[in-house]
Amino acid sequence: MRLTAAIAFGDTLTALSEKLFAARVMPYYLFLLDKVNSTAHFHVPDQRAQMLVCEVAAQLPEYLVPKLARETPGLASKDMWI
Repeated sequence: MRLTAAIAFGDTLTALSEKLFAARVMPYYLFLLDKVNSTAHFHVPDQRAQMLVCEVAAQLPEYLVPKLARETPGLASKDMWI
């Protein structure tokens, strides 16, 4: 992935959080995809996902930063992990 593309993802998530809030929707969760067939091309490594959330947190107030979550096998619900 090129550096400019990586920067654009953080800016895109920041803009999305702002637009959701303007529409009176709180950007509460950012879910990582479950590991199922035919979704590998959407995979975001854990470290990159955490970096994206940190990039958003550096630009927005805490209430506009979505919490990172994913499904962990064996748990009854999504797992919050950042």
